[in-house]
Amino acid sequence: MTAPASGVPQGWRPASFNQGWTYHDQVGPREAGQWLTVLLSSRYRHSSAAQWQHRLEQGELLRNGIRLGGDVRMEPGDRISWQRPPWQEPAVPDQWQVIRDDGDVLVLNKPSGLPVMPGGGFLDHTLTALLLQRSQERGEQEAPRPVHRLGRFTSGLQVCARQPQTRARLSRAFRPEGGCHKLYQAWSLRVEGLDLGESQVIANDVVERTHPLLGWVWGPEPARKEPLRRRLAARSDITVVERHPHGDLLQVAITTGRPHQIRIHLAQLGSPLLGDPLYRPDQSLDPQATPGDGGYRLHAWRLKGLPGVDASEGGELEACPPDGFSAFRPCGTQSGERSKTGPD
Repeated sequence: MTAPASGVPQGWRPASFNQGWTYHDQVGPREAGQWLTVLLSSRYRHSSAAQWQHRLEQGELLRNGIRLGGDVRMEPGDRISWQRPPWQEPAVPDQWQVIRDDGDVLVLNKPSGLPVMPGGGFLDHTLTALLLQRSQERGEQEAPRPVHRLGRFTSGLQVCARQPQTRARLSRAFRPEGGCHKLYQAWSLRVEGLDLGESQVIANDVVERTHPLLGWVWGPEPARKEPLRRRLAARSDITVVERHPHGDLLQVAITTGRPHQIRIHLAQLGSPLLGDPLYRPDQSLDPQATPGDGGYRLHAWRLKGLPGVDASEGGELEACPPDGFSAFRPCGTQSGERSKTGPD
C-alpha cells in the first residue's frame, strides 16, 4: 500500500476536525448535592475534576439550558449539557468491498481501523457517517445504517440496511435465539491443552468490571475477587486450525454477540488475541488500555442464517480476510466491488 506525501495510506481519510458535539446527561436522586465537577469526574473517569473545571471556565457546560460560569451543587433531575468544541479525529480507512447490496440490505467487508458507530473520540470518521455522506452525494433517499457493530479493529462482514423495519428484523436475527451463526478467524496466544484440529466450547459469562479510565468495561471473570456490575451469558466454539511458534490461528463460531466476546473468552482461557492491549492472559485488564485500542487480528469471516439470503446462494456470506492475515483456505468466488465514500 502506497502513501501520499501527507503520510496517509492510499484509501484512507486523513485526520481532520469535526464540528463538535453536545452531550446530554441528567442528575439522579442519589447525586443530589454533589458539585458538578465531582459528579462528572466520577461518572466519566477519562477527565479529572480539574479538567471539568476548565471546561466550566470556557463556558462549555450548561445546566437546564443555562450556561454556567462556575461550579454548582446539583439537584435531582438537573439536565447537564457539555458543548464539546471541535476536535481532531484520527485518519481511518474509507474504502471497503461490497459483498451484497439489494437496494435495502448492504453487506460489506469492513476494513480494520474503521469504527462502525460514533464513540471513543470518533464522530465523523465512522462507517455510519461515511455511509450517510456517500448516500447524500448520490442523491439516495435512504442511507444504509449498521444492524450490528464490529469492533473498530475487527475486519470483515458488517451488515447494514436502509429500511428501519429491515434493520429491526435483521437485529433480531443477531440475538442469541435469532438463528444467525457467525464464524470468525482469530490469531491468539497458543491454546494450551488443545491440539491442532481440536475444538473447545467456552461458555463463561462476560462481566462488567471496574476500569480506572472508563469506570466500567466488559471483560473476563477475574481471577481474584473484585466488584462486578453486570454479567451476560455467552458461548464461543473455538477450533485450532493452524499452529505457529508465535501463536494459534483459530476458527471461532458464535451465536451470541456480547461486547468483545471473542477477545474476552480467549483471555478467559489464558490465550488472548495476539497484540490485544487490554485483555491479559491472567484475566487482568491493562489499566492504561481501552477496548477501542488496536493491535490484534480478528476477522468476521462467514455469516449464515441471515434472513433474506437466498438458499441458491448457499445461504452463507463470506468476506476474505485482509492481506497478510493468512486465511484458512482460499476465499470463495463471490464477487465484490471496491467502494469508497466519495462519488464514483
